Amino acid sequence: MRITKRLLEHRARSAFAVGASALAVLAAAASCTTTSVTTEEASDASVDAEVHEAAIADGAADAGPDAADDVDPMSSDAGPPPVQCEDAACAKSLVLTYGSARGADGSHGFCALLDDATVACWGVNGSGQLARDRAVTRSAVPARVDGLENIVRLSHTCAIDKDGAAWCWGTGPFLQSSTVASSTVWRAVNVDIPTATHVDFLVQGGRAPFGAVGCAILADNQVACWGVNGNGQVHPPALDESATVPNPVTMIDLPEGAPIQDIFVGKATFVLRTDGTLLSWGANPPLGRVSSLFPDPRPKPVALTGISYVDVEAGSVCVVAKGAVHCWGTTDAAASAPARQYALPQRINLPEPAVSVATSPGGYGGPASNPQRGCAVMLSGDVYCWGSNTSGQAGDGTREPPADPVKVKGLPAPASIVRTAALATCALLTTGKVYCWGENGFGELGNGLLQEPSLEPVEVLLP
Repeated sequence: MRITKRLLEHRARSAFAVGASALAVLAAAASCTTTSVTTEEASDASVDAEVHEAAIADGAADAGPDAADDVDPMSSDAGPPPVQCEDAACAKSLVLTYGSARGADGSHGFCALLDDATVACWGVNGSGQLARDRAVTRSAVPARVDGLENIVRLSHTCAIDKDGAAWCWGTGPFLQSSTVASSTVWRAVNVDIPTATHVDFLVQGGRAPFGAVGCAILADNQVACWGVNGNGQVHPPALDESATVPNPVTMIDLPEGAPIQDIFVGKATFVLRTDGTLLSWGANPPLGRVSSLFPDPRPKPVALTGISYVDVEAGSVCVVAKGAVHCWGTTDAAASAPARQYALPQRINLPEPAVSVATSPGGYGGPASNPQRGCAVMLSGDVYCWGSNTSGQAGDGTREPPADPVKVKGLPAPASIVRTAALATCALLTTGKVYCWGENGFGELGNGLLQEPSLEPVEVLLP
């Protein structure tokens, strides 16, 4: 499918025109992360999505009858290219690991789903992210997670095997206790949920009671969530609801629509359908849509169509929609102007259509105002990055913050997907090799060396 450049620009202007009136509400309520939803508020807010969609419809009408002739060269339906293994040390998927806190225990590591259906991890292990002995605080040598086999799906430190069983390790809402939302486990444990096809979770450092929530797509294409409900991701919050007591596995009432193909859990939960629509509910921002509820527990569509790829990390979201990358989210300083500025999707200016994208925990912001950053894989297989570059994680061979997205230098083959940790970046190439660059204080580069950063991509020593 294609859209016109003129229409896309008009859509962005229309969405932000509608969003401007809502940002005043964001400013007033951003500090209230657990506001309860009353019947009256739900009724008053029921028109939010319709208003947002109407603005985009108006934009389409204003584009004019000749808009179809204005072909947008950035439009594309292409997804990430497949991986063709060159040898036995081959990865098929790549994810970012989560820790229980920022700094030495945060997102400083990666895991890969290998061609033999096992999982290998490297980087920090302060919260069990590597599923190794707790005496191992970090490792620059990737090693397989014991006990995992026949894995078909990987998300952070959780995996789904061929029988639909969920296995998790590290710190998260792994249903190991009926009274404590988050557990730290140093080996892969079975999560007691129904047979599933996808699983994801968030445990937000420093605010674990609000962030320890998990969701899954079940085998019957239903969605279930569990854990604490501070952001309204499990059910509509009640006035007297505890912010620390975990909820059991609870079915989510989604509006009718196309089948569900993926799920992503951050401060809000996102469900991607096969028709390219994306539903969101939870904290606001990063809902990515206009709403007067804080949080908003109602699954409603984000006002972008044709979405083919999504990455959600805590309060930050990036998507590929018809080849264009859009990002939004919030920082921890939710009441600040930069945080509110990025509450709705903003398009990233890239030189060609994208096929996949990655963002980092902490919220979306420009390179001058926020350490948040992102990277995207282009249709050509090139990787472009933007935002913070203090450790060379943008990949252009410098530590200078780029004013615009910059091309990663030195990748030996086209990329399929990319992942962005706090200070390092890794890309899965179409050959099945993984290359990383940036900081290496916790072994993030996976090349056997510690505390030796690299301004150019180096190969990960996959087992």
